[in-house]
This record gives sequence, C-alpha cells and structure tokens, in this order.
Amino acid sequence: MNYKSVAELSEDTQQFAREHSGDVDLVVGVPRSGLLAANMLCLSLDVPMTDVDGLCEGRLLDTGERYREDRSFRDLDSVLVIDDSVRSGAQMTKTRNRLEELDLPFDVSYAAVYVSREGHRYVDYWGEIVPRPRVFEWNLMHHPLLQNSCVDIDGVLCRDPTPEENDDGERYREFLTEVEPNIVPNQQIGHLVTSRLETYRTETEEWLDEHGFQYDRLVMMDLPSKEARQAQGNHAQHKANVYDSTDAPLFIESSQRQSSEICQRTSRPVFCYGTNEMIRPGRAKRTYQQSRSYVSRLRENPATFSVKAAKHLFFLTHNFISARIQ
Repeated sequence: MNYKSVAELSEDTQQFAREHSGDVDLVVGVPRSGLLAANMLCLSLDVPMTDVDGLCEGRLLDTGERYREDRSFRDLDSVLVIDDSVRSGAQMTKTRNRLEELDLPFDVSYAAVYVSREGHRYVDYWGEIVPRPRVFEWNLMHHPLLQNSCVDIDGVLCRDPTPEENDDGERYREFLTEVEPNIVPNQQIGHLVTSRLETYRTETEEWLDEHGFQYDRLVMMDLPSKEARQAQGNHAQHKANVYDSTDAPLFIESSQRQSSEICQRTSRPVFCYGTNEMIRPGRAKRTYQQSRSYVSRLRENPATFSVKAAKHLFFLTHNFISARIQ
C-alpha cells in the first residue's frame, strides 16, 4: 500500500514549485483535493490561484491586497491547472475538455503532484509516480478503499471513552449513545472491527444509524465483561483475526501499539489514525518492539524514564530550531 501524508504533499509540492518557478502566472486547483495542492503551490510560487469554475468565470480567489487591484485575467500568459493526483485520467480529461471549449486567451498547462504509472499521459507535468494500490492522508476516510477495509470505531470514528466513562455500566452506555463522531465517511465501510463487547451491540448499532454511517458488518468481542476482556488482553489479536479472515486491503486503527501488532500478526498494512502513519510489514516489528521497550522502561523506573524522555524531547526541539535558524 503506497501512502502519502499531508507533510509529504507539502514537501513534494515545494519541490514541484522549485522546478517550475517563473513559468506560472495563475494556479488553478481541480476540486476537491486539487485545491489543497493548488493552495500550497500558489503560496510557494507567490502567484494568485482560483478553482476551475473561477477560471471559467474570470474570478480569482482572495489572494492578498497586492493582487486585488493590480492583477486581472488580462495580465495572464501562463496558467497551470493542477490536481493532487491523476490515476485513470478521467477527471483531468473532463477538465481539459471543458477548458478547451472556452478558447482561453492564454497558455494552459495541466499537472499533478502524483500520478499513477498510466496517469502521466493525461498531464504535461507531474512530480512523482505513485503506483497503485495507494491512498493519501487527506482523502483516506472518503476513499472507495473503505468499502472493503477494516475500520476501528473508538479513536477513529469517535473519541475513546475516558476512564470515568469506561465503567462497563451506565456511564459507558451513556458514552456509547451520546459521543459525537470524529468523522462520518461518505463511503460505505466494509468491516467495522471493535473491541467493544457484544453486550453493547444495540447501543453501537443505534449510534451508527443515528449518525449516518454505512457499513457491511460490525464485528465485536464476544466476552461477558470488561474484566474478562482486560484479562485476555487480546484486543489486537481479535482485530488481526478479523483482518486475516477478509481480503481487506487495509486496517485503520487508532492505537499505534495495536496497529503495529495487527500488522505484525497479519503481514498486511495498517494505517494508524492516531499518528497519521502507514505501518507496513517489516517496519511493524521494529515499532512494536520499540513501544514494548518504552512501556517496560516506564514501568520499571517511572521517574528516571520521564526525566530522560524530557531531556530527549528538549534536545530534539533544540536541534530542530537550530536547523531552522541556520
């Protein structure tokens, strides 16, 4: 599973800007994700931007005082229409055909920060080839990939319960019915996989229905109580078993430790929603072992571990600031 984060998009867009500096008078973003790339690019190039409709209507987006009065479409020689990615080329071809019908009085070029192996045929410029299967941080929770993926509930679709709420009683039932969603994907989810107990299925299903979640199935833990679940301590194993039983391309999990363990047990990719990182086989083992080491050291000597962690964070911050100043 190839993955790009927003941070990587920013870096790759800046690299794209360096390679095309001075060649662009206006950046045009293809909605929706292309607007993110367009915004980053226009700031790097210090030129105005608009969206495709804005280009058709002769309308610039608000880009600061110095562009409001002394720039207009009459001043343009070169326009760059950009999307975050081009996969099949369908959207870019549709956009190109629409703009060509207008016979615009300036040069229009087409670009994407990322393209598939076949997608480069539909643009004039591109930054990087990212083969399929692939997914990006900024559209992960609205990607058709969800239709066959496994997705955790607590920590992903909603926040985790607090210790006070997680009493396996009335407070917990209140949490299940009243917690607000973090996000409601516009795609149907293939497999909701949670460590919630079967005894809370009714509350969970009613909450999902109330907030408009679409899903194929809901898999819960069939144990009698919270104490029994804690005694077994097999949250990640439960999720890994479900993941293994499907042909799902991805598991989306909130906990970094569980993400690493699920990946290690299944040898399949896991996206950690809590840290915005894709954990892949091989790396998962290192991450899991490191997290176990940190937990072990914290338990053995909490005071010493906390002091060392604070010092490590201080030096990381100091080095980062020094690098930025230089």
